[in-house]
Amino acid sequence: MLTKRLIACFDIKNGMVTKAHKFQDNINVGRAEDIACKIYQDQIDEIIFYDITASSEKRKIDIETVKNVAKHVFVPFTVGGGIKNLENMYEVLKAGAEKISVDSMAVRNPEIIREGAKAFGSQCIVLSMQVKRVEKTDKIPSGYEIMIDGARVATGMDAVEWAKRGEELGAGEICVNSIDRDGTHAGYDIEITSMISNAVNIPVIASGGAGTPEHVAEAFTKTGASAAIISSMLYSPRLERNYTVKEIKQKLIDCGVPVRPWIENYNCI
Repeated sequence: MLTKRLIACFDIKNGMVTKAHKFQDNINVGRAEDIACKIYQDQIDEIIFYDITASSEKRKIDIETVKNVAKHVFVPFTVGGGIKNLENMYEVLKAGAEKISVDSMAVRNPEIIREGAKAFGSQCIVLSMQVKRVEKTDKIPSGYEIMIDGARVATGMDAVEWAKRGEELGAGEICVNSIDRDGTHAGYDIEITSMISNAVNIPVIASGGAGTPEHVAEAFTKTGASAAIISSMLYSPRLERNYTVKEIKQKLIDCGVPVRPWIENYNCI
């Protein structure tokens, strides 16, 4: 049985990890490389890094921060934000990333998914989706709309249909970011995560809303998600308490969810 993955997500602005509530009211938590080192040492399975203002500011991704984080972590590392073309993809891979996340630019230019998959392999391309619950219509039958540019711009696109299209274009993984649950610590949006997991044949990452180990267990036992993002619960000052990766994994084991075993003497350079 394949193990489920725990992924730490860092929203980065000016080299700092920042946490938001429903994509707004950001507060800084600390330097990206410092938090990455701590979470890596705590035996996280993977890390995702989003330069959250690169697309809206129409600039390239913060390559120096990518390099600084990559020097300290030795688990799969995904980078997104401001990725516009193959040259940008190559830059982040050269800087130390293993995977590339595309979001707003993929909506504007879906061929970037196909081009990236052809150049670097589908396993390198993650389609990240900002999804928001809306009224169901003929155009948005799932009741979930795709948003872009940090959830600032509505697209009129149905989330499930976009996920299927992303798979067809060559994405190797899909990250479902719930705008409604982001930073709420109320649990993942199980409905849309299940809908997309059932609609595609590639791994799906649940994202947005985790506040307790029970929420993570629910994402794995009630949906077909292969991985779950756990950002706030690891380091956010908005929570009464933070959890360690070990605590979360123990809860998953207690619920019968297969995870990577704990390893002693795990060091961070």
